[in-house]
Amino acid sequence: MNKGDLVNSVAEKASISKADAEKAVNAVTDSIADALKEGDKVSLVGFGTFSVSDRAARTGRNPQTGQPIQIPSKKVAKFKAGSSLVL
Repeated sequence: MNKGDLVNSVAEKASISKADAEKAVNAVTDSIADALKEGDKVSLVGFGTFSVSDRAARTGRNPQTGQPIQIPSKKVAKFKAGSSLVL
């Protein structure tokens, strides 16, 4: 499912226009991204938790040459599925 499919699904399930559904989906994703940028956790009960984690600097290898390269540390977004989000 891509963003367009998600917008169509939200519009259908909420009985709203696709334009309003797109605004809602954009608002939710922007709000989650903003909270993560501030270092906050976003917990959606029954769905899961979004959080930010620090990934340490490490040494990697260039796959073409085999030469070692330094990979810098960075912050990454993580998602942990909730217990009721079982497939």
